[in-house]
Amino acid sequence: MGLNFAIDELYATNWSALNTIGCEYDADGRAYPGLDRIAREFAEHGFEFTVRHVQIFDCHRAEWRDSSGQALGGVVGQTPTEAAVFALSRLRRTVAMA
Repeated sequence: MGLNFAIDELYATNWSALNTIGCEYDADGRAYPGLDRIAREFAEHGFEFTVRHVQIFDCHRAEWRDSSGQALGGVVGQTPTEAAVFALSRLRRTVAMA
């Protein structure tokens, strides 16, 4: 997938980098939220957010759960940041549809 794809997907949800606190920048200069900021955004929607390394596949899995611990979604990426940015784009799409 790649970080650029994850950032494209995030921007496709109308995410805006007007507030760049907690943001990082890709090689093209586009801002995207860092892991701490992404975790805060999930928490604001009432979800617990985690990213873990899946050693057998050498990838990272980002997951979000509700307050009861029920898994609501998950995505994978090559890096923790890639997985987290893509997860945020999925969350934003889900929230927009609700």
